[in-house]
Amino acid sequence: MSPSSSAPVHIRASGLTKRFRVAERRPGMAGALAGVVRRRHRLVTAVDDVSFTVRHGELVGYIGPNGAGKSTTVKLLSGILVPDAGTCVIDGMTPWTDRRRYVASIGAVFGQRTQLLWDLPVTESFDLLRDIYRVPPDRYAQTRPEMVELLSLQALLDTPARQLSLGQRMRCDLAAALLHGPRLLFLDEPTIGLDAVAKLAVRDFIGRLRERGVTVILTTHDMDDIETLCDRVIVISAGRIVLDGSVAELRAAAAGERYLSVDLEHGAGELRVPDAEVVERRGHRLRLRFDPRSVPAAALIRHVTDHCAVRDLFVEAPPIERIIAELYRRHG
Repeated sequence: MSPSSSAPVHIRASGLTKRFRVAERRPGMAGALAGVVRRRHRLVTAVDDVSFTVRHGELVGYIGPNGAGKSTTVKLLSGILVPDAGTCVIDGMTPWTDRRRYVASIGAVFGQRTQLLWDLPVTESFDLLRDIYRVPPDRYAQTRPEMVELLSLQALLDTPARQLSLGQRMRCDLAAALLHGPRLLFLDEPTIGLDAVAKLAVRDFIGRLRERGVTVILTTHDMDDIETLCDRVIVISAGRIVLDGSVAELRAAAAGERYLSVDLEHGAGELRVPDAEVVERRGHRLRLRFDPRSVPAAALIRHVTDHCAVRDLFVEAPPIERIIAELYRRHG
């Protein structure tokens, strides 16, 4: 269930800006020698006046192309980086000034990294994290078995992390990130490289975090993750937010085109349809591309059925991957 719009605000970011000083060097030996004498730098703006709020229990997809500023934003929200401008308040704390108190209330899972000790059995990594986060014994005694059961980890507890498959490690990392009961969870590409079965297991668990009231910020390039999990999507490009809304709003804002696929009784012949483009004509299948702002789907269907005997038809939106790619292209 999606959080109520009246739920209290969990994250309030306002005007977050972060720039990095990057060294420049001209090509060739002359450029290398000149760099020794006088190094040149330029400022790169990774995050540019980013503002948004997230309510308790929301599951928000934070997406964008490589280099858009996703990771920098997450590092600002998690207190790893300090912004050049702007403010951020999470649960009444500023991540980079209240860092010790703040990190006890958050969890993080990065698809390319693990917080499990490589040569230790999983259960010993869990016990070490219990000590690091100072989890009370009674809470740990309740949380650990719960995570083990929810993620089906019983058979993996005595296995060293280095012997786990990628999917097994990701499930263990999810449990490790939740052992101390965080109210906010950052997930960075949690399904990257997983096979279909492992992806489904991880997605199912992430979806169930809503029932626990955990706020989730999800960065991913997997559009199935977005459509399956997210209440809301924030799209960032070149350091700026270009869209903040639901998946339906993302579809509506990024692409006006729709497709009408028709299965005909006798074939389409040379049928011409006003305000629509025939993109496929194969046997008895006709596929048309149209803009619903120019011609309503009902009018298009009426025109086709008036001129042809129809077995079946359906209207479809373009794949979300294409929609987001088009949005990136516009704002890149």
